[in-house]
Amino acid sequence: MVNRAQISLKIRQGFILVFVLIVALPALFFSISRAYHATLVEATHKTLEAHLYSLISEVDFVTMEMPNSILAPELNRLNSDTYALIYQQNTLVWHSESAMDLTVTPDISQSKAGAKEFERVEYNQELYWQLGMTVILGNASHSQQANFILLKKNSALVAQMAQFRNTLVNWMLVMGIMIAVLMALGFIWSARPLQRLDKEIKAVEAGEIDKISGLYPVELNTIKADLNLLLDSQRRQKERYRASLSDLAHALKTPLAVLKSSPLAENADAQEQLDRINAMIEHQLKRAASGASDTWKKQTQVQPVVSAILNAMSKVYHDKQINFSTACPEDAAFLGDKTDLMEILGNLIDNACKACQSHVDINVKYNQSKGVRFIISDDGPGIPEQNRSTLLQRGTRLDTYESGHGVGMAIVSDLVSSYHGSIDIDYSQLGGAQFTIEFSYEQNQ
Repeated sequence: MVNRAQISLKIRQGFILVFVLIVALPALFFSISRAYHATLVEATHKTLEAHLYSLISEVDFVTMEMPNSILAPELNRLNSDTYALIYQQNTLVWHSESAMDLTVTPDISQSKAGAKEFERVEYNQELYWQLGMTVILGNASHSQQANFILLKKNSALVAQMAQFRNTLVNWMLVMGIMIAVLMALGFIWSARPLQRLDKEIKAVEAGEIDKISGLYPVELNTIKADLNLLLDSQRRQKERYRASLSDLAHALKTPLAVLKSSPLAENADAQEQLDRINAMIEHQLKRAASGASDTWKKQTQVQPVVSAILNAMSKVYHDKQINFSTACPEDAAFLGDKTDLMEILGNLIDNACKACQSHVDINVKYNQSKGVRFIISDDGPGIPEQNRSTLLQRGTRLDTYESGHGVGMAIVSDLVSSYHGSIDIDYSQLGGAQFTIEFSYEQNQ
């Protein structure tokens, strides 16, 4: 399961784009449609109201005669969707030419004089927008009520809404495409500084540059400064290590040289202890000088190292006529110091050469995002399972195990541990021992 913190920026940007296209734009479409529909209803109300006042102005209040026609053209067309009706005492006394074929009977029983009522009604299973008003016609001596009814088919609004929505959908599609393109361009533009920073970090890893010096947006300047501070701190720390180690090596070499040349060294046991002390000093100096604290800014190509070691081993063990088989990708890289890699592989391959009968196999498996794995196998006697756990323990005598194994393994174990790697010992398909050294890079990403 992928941790939410590990979701890539592209996927995050994709989620935002999907949200905009699937949620935000449809919500905007719905809101605009509702607003436009409300505008159409309000416009219908205003139009019917204008027709109502125009119709009232055409009525002869003295003779109580109704107009033959009115000025509004949509009330004079037979195929119009707008109609005008006048009722007196629940009797239709006049209708517009557009209402000649209209067969509806509005309910005017609840109408109040002087009140305008605008509502959506249904007649004969068809919806209309109706504006009604009851007025008093005539004079003080002779007056009567008249109900003015104006109707507009709802289907006219529906047709307008459909046309508007089609236009709106087209524009929304255009907007969606433009938003997607702009977000993609914006992501590329925003990611450029990160790509430049990543390129500079890889250059630092490869040892091509010592510090990050590119120009970056304000948000990345803090990261740039922190990385440069880290590089400077490591550089100063490494220089202090080198100085201290140089002083320590110089201080220890002279007493050891004196002891080894003294009469005490003639004793075999004393000579053995002096050799062990010398080996332990070399071991601790090597461990302290390990490049593990510098792994992220060093990158060592594996193939040249393996080739150099095998070339040396073929000369050292020329008499054994060892058959070396190797499988190493050309792009395989070790995130660490070249000297440390030489020490690790050199010890393992040297041990395999000492233990083997005639065959040593070196297999390197590499994945840029996951890590690198070294598998060294031989056809020697192998290492018993009960001895494998103690082989890597500190203080184990170098001659405890079968010939060819155990020499230098404490150094190898400490170096591998300092790089957060792992060691696995097993029997190989060749019949001898198999050492698997694995360095995982996933935890550093």
